[in-house]
Amino acid sequence: MITIENATVLYGEDLEETKANVLIDDHEIIEVSPRVKKGEIIDARGCVVAPSFINSHVHLGDSVAMDLGDGKPINELIKPPNGLKHRLLTDTPRSVLINSIKKSMWDMIHSGTTTFLDFREGGLGGINLLNEAAKDIPIRKIILGRHESFLNPSEDVGKLKKTVEELLSVSDGIAPSGLGEINDQHAALIVATCKNLGKLSAIHVAEYQEVQKASLNETGKSEVERAIKAGFNILIHLTAPFEDDLELVVENKIPVVTCPRSNGMLAVGIPPIKEMYEAGINLLLGTDNLMFNSPNMLREMEYALKATRGFNKDYFSPKEILKMATVNAANALEMNLGTVYEGKIADMVIIEQKSTDPYLSIINRAETDNIKSLLMEGKIIYNDLPLN
Repeated sequence: MITIENATVLYGEDLEETKANVLIDDHEIIEVSPRVKKGEIIDARGCVVAPSFINSHVHLGDSVAMDLGDGKPINELIKPPNGLKHRLLTDTPRSVLINSIKKSMWDMIHSGTTTFLDFREGGLGGINLLNEAAKDIPIRKIILGRHESFLNPSEDVGKLKKTVEELLSVSDGIAPSGLGEINDQHAALIVATCKNLGKLSAIHVAEYQEVQKASLNETGKSEVERAIKAGFNILIHLTAPFEDDLELVVENKIPVVTCPRSNGMLAVGIPPIKEMYEAGINLLLGTDNLMFNSPNMLREMEYALKATRGFNKDYFSPKEILKMATVNAANALEMNLGTVYEGKIADMVIIEQKSTDPYLSIINRAETDNIKSLLMEGKIIYNDLPLN
């Protein structure tokens, strides 16, 4: 057993600020109360206990291409199959790819992340590469695979289905790049196959105006309309929604992962986080391509909060940003974590409290050095606090 004592705890799905101790037994949170004190004791005096972070969208393979191509148009950088990043992924030795991915996973751990959702290029080989890189690293990976055959509009449907099933045998789902790269028939087949096997399906949509306009010109529908008709579980970006897109997302109860730092770095816009939140969309947060950003969720939350306030010229709650990186993501992924609450898996981060506001202390003030302890499934990954 482990007890975390003397901390400010962000408790339950509303991340309610409370003074309490947290009792962990095996992998589970057993009790949160001022009185409980059993087993090993972590003295978290002067700290905030929060759910550890969930990075809901990342491309870890891009770790080999950090800060390359700055200033080039987005299509030249990341559009498959001939974008700069895809050429680099093809040309880089496997050992170099693995080492760069390992470093990025440790960067996530040291900035408070215990779960990530990776869009995995390279088919079966790409999935195997990530599994090899992640071996013995204490982080939870959710792998969404893809295959170059998705880009072929004339690919035989039966052959495509077999490819999807092969990928799903070793992954948690499928994530094609976008509806500018695959046709609607193939998108529907991918989603149906995922659904039949109880796996996730996700896709980039409406990342910028040009892809939305191209979709409308070619099909008469926005990318969001097409993704919803295909039945994808999760939508990524939604930076440039058309007039009725958000209403469709709300009606179909589809979570959206926003990636504001990536959108900002690529100069494609600021995601309408406040508008989506007020519409009732379950919002998640991801750091996206390692080409453009570190996988640090502290930095992502700070940018998301300040860009949203600046974009809307209005207040937006820091608590809601923190939920995007914890509670909301766990709910969208149907995982029993993301919350400091009895019966939940004990994935928690303990962060030095730098101000009287615990939410802004994390989002606005915390650096990696302020993260004093990280627990995953009740196990201490690292700890710099008194333990007795």
